[in-house]
Amino acid sequence: MLRSWVEVDLAAIRSNAATLAAIAGPSVKIMAVVKANAYGHGAAGVVDTLAGKVAMFGVANLAEAEEIFPHARGTPICLLSGTLPAEHAAIVERGFIPVVSSFEEAAQYAAYSAGTRVKVHLSVDTGMGRLGVWQDDAITVARKITVLPRVQITGIGSHLPVADEDAVFTRAQLTRFHVLVVQLRDIGLRDALVHIENSAALLAFPKVAGTLARPGLALYGESPLPEFQPRLTRALTWKTRVLLVRDFEQGRGVSYGRDFITPAPMRIATLAVGYADGYPRHLSGKNAVVLIGGKRCAILGRVTMDQIMADVTGVTAAPGDEAVLIGTQGTEAITVRELATLAGTIVWDIFTGIGPRVARLYRDGDASAFKKSDPA
Repeated sequence: MLRSWVEVDLAAIRSNAATLAAIAGPSVKIMAVVKANAYGHGAAGVVDTLAGKVAMFGVANLAEAEEIFPHARGTPICLLSGTLPAEHAAIVERGFIPVVSSFEEAAQYAAYSAGTRVKVHLSVDTGMGRLGVWQDDAITVARKITVLPRVQITGIGSHLPVADEDAVFTRAQLTRFHVLVVQLRDIGLRDALVHIENSAALLAFPKVAGTLARPGLALYGESPLPEFQPRLTRALTWKTRVLLVRDFEQGRGVSYGRDFITPAPMRIATLAVGYADGYPRHLSGKNAVVLIGGKRCAILGRVTMDQIMADVTGVTAAPGDEAVLIGTQGTEAITVRELATLAGTIVWDIFTGIGPRVARLYRDGDASAFKKSDPA
């Protein structure tokens, strides 16, 4: 019996991919961003279900690319987060598509070419301050790279730092980027894919998406912009089990630090999940709840490494019962955004923090048919 697990609806992910493709329009291809174990949803299962339905997969690094390669079934894989020199030979051998941030990096890839031209995407920094050729240097660097005989720039990309926070800056950044793209087209990059838009930008500014969009969070049914949430279907439910139910007298401490002392007699359940599984320790004392017996049950005391405690006074609960951490039980629901807000973090952090002890179970629209994967 599983102690903690997530249930992932693959039909919901396919539906979200189709919705995002429709928003983007027929001239824009979709790169499904499946880095960080598909945002905690299980990369192998997600890639299996989207292979052949998207134009490309986006991962962070070589290790992630190697992991999904057997499941991609020929769909190109792009490495979005930069690479190390020691990884270049393997990247070229596998045919993965790296982003490059300098002429020197592109030249290093050329050195490993076995005759065919190595496909790379030119990363341009238009305001993120993380990776990429500085925007003002992009034309000069691109000209130098195009002279390399064994490298081909097949994509031009950039990244938006505040697409879900500052529409004015984002709109101006998109304009700057697309002006630059026209100039890069004029020096010979006419067929390069153009991509800058993440989930928030694709939802808010679909008409300037370029020719390739990179949705991540929205693919899994969570909109970074709340007004678009009704258009998406959440794909993940996170559950654990009740380990123990005990009656506490008034005045007993609960968990480390004795931050919570029972103010009256209470019935308290111990649940088989903790911060080692990814349930945030920052939820300690923040009015977080779990769902047990269809009721919202308050988390008491500090979140510990392997367990949390919940108030089940007046709730029917027994060892082995399911408790919902994210998702729906009966008429009640806990969203990942609720947890993120209480923990003082972001939705991405909650999803990607779900750890390797948590099994991934997949269903395809049928709640009664789950297929277990290996732990993430």
